[in-house]
Amino acid sequence: MADAQEAIDQVRQSGGLVVVPAAPALKNLAHDLRYRDALLGADFAIADSTLMVLLWNLIQRDHIPKLSGLKYLRVLLEQPEFHQPGSSFWIMPTPAAAQRNLSWLQANGTAVTEDDVYLAPMYDRIIDDPELLRRLNERRPQHILLGIGGGTQEPLGFYLKQKLSYQPAIHGIGAAISFLSGDQVRIPAWADDLGLGWLWRSLSSPSKYGARYWDARRLVPLLIRYKDKLPNAVG
Repeated sequence: MADAQEAIDQVRQSGGLVVVPAAPALKNLAHDLRYRDALLGADFAIADSTLMVLLWNLIQRDHIPKLSGLKYLRVLLEQPEFHQPGSSFWIMPTPAAAQRNLSWLQANGTAVTEDDVYLAPMYDRIIDDPELLRRLNERRPQHILLGIGGGTQEPLGFYLKQKLSYQPAIHGIGAAISFLSGDQVRIPAWADDLGLGWLWRSLSSPSKYGARYWDARRLVPLLIRYKDKLPNAVG
């Protein structure tokens, strides 16, 4: 799915899960069955990974356009309902991130309060969060935004899709909001358009993100071997 507005329009109308898988998590498709099941259960998977898109287009001689999670979020926040109180609910990783992201959203026209933010706990391998389900079923926001780490947010989104009593639009935006708010390094629009967001993050913290993206090289043999097929599940 290359068009952000098309994906947003469809999940806005009928509900569904949008995931934005990145190379550091995609490399685990064969071993992380929880993550694998979540991607298979999603309604849209956006081609966010520069490495995956480049390899796919080279191997398949195709042309899949890249759509970053950051660009997707920019389009999402332009939707008129985000200016209406109670329409969105945000799941954040830490109190500090929540405060900075909330301040940025409020300053930029999104109608969101502290009551629209939930701090994610440290989830076990089997995700079960009755308190989050209770709050969402009570508030019934139209949009749920998952701003936690890749590899966890996808299974959480799939859990919510299966367990909620209604059908909202669930967006796995990951760190995208932090690139706007400054909670993580701000990525210029031109760098994002060129697919260099990974480089910006790596330069901001080489020990943390540089190692993570270097480890993503293990996606290369998976794509070469399996091409458009899922790798065999192990475990």
